[in-house]
Amino acid sequence: MATNNRESNVQEESSPLLSKQFEENQKDAEKPAKALPEKSPTDVGHVNGGGNGCVWTADGLPLGHGSVMGEPMGRAQWDSSILACLGRNDEFCSSDLEVCLLGSVAPCVLYGSNAERLGSAPGTFANHCLPYSALYLIGNAFFGWNCIAPWFSYPRRTAIRRKFNLEGSCEALNRSCGCCGSFMDDELQQEQCETACDFATHVFCHPCALCQEGREIRRRLPHPGFNAQPVLVMIPPGEQAMGRGA
Repeated sequence: MATNNRESNVQEESSPLLSKQFEENQKDAEKPAKALPEKSPTDVGHVNGGGNGCVWTADGLPLGHGSVMGEPMGRAQWDSSILACLGRNDEFCSSDLEVCLLGSVAPCVLYGSNAERLGSAPGTFANHCLPYSALYLIGNAFFGWNCIAPWFSYPRRTAIRRKFNLEGSCEALNRSCGCCGSFMDDELQQEQCETACDFATHVFCHPCALCQEGREIRRRLPHPGFNAQPVLVMIPPGEQAMGRGA
């Protein structure tokens, strides 16, 4: 025991700085940790995307496109109105004329083209164009007008609106005159109202609705056949001959 005490005294005398450092570390450990500042519920709601803004987004768009990560996006408006049959005078002018011609003469082809661009899956054009053509012929043969095909085509308008987070008819009326404020409070009622408006648009303005959807899709999505990626071709170097030294 005496030898152990002597060794400890010798170590303390030889290294007084270590003992002082050890005491300071013990004092720092005994001090209570500083409490972190509590976040207010408004800060948490702002980061998580809460608040008075949009409370839901489209199925095809992520939530990270807002100004703050996790903040929902605002609604986007359609690129052209439903009555703008000739489109707009921009770089898509020729495409808008083609869409107008197809919507007037061959709506089945335009509907199949819209579904093909939106789905980008093999066989999408035929799977939508052929059933639409059958319903178009049945409606015109028995009722004298195309009254059955809109029941088949209106869900495509709903899919376009959700994919690109476009403003619906109820939201447009609420923004302009505030007459649909009661439906804006409940998300389920709002979506049911928008779906009913999509159906009514296809029933009463079917060719114009197809043309509006065609113009919107062609401005946002390329044709699936034009998605070829450039190929980098590696050309081997030519043969090199080593000349003999003189």
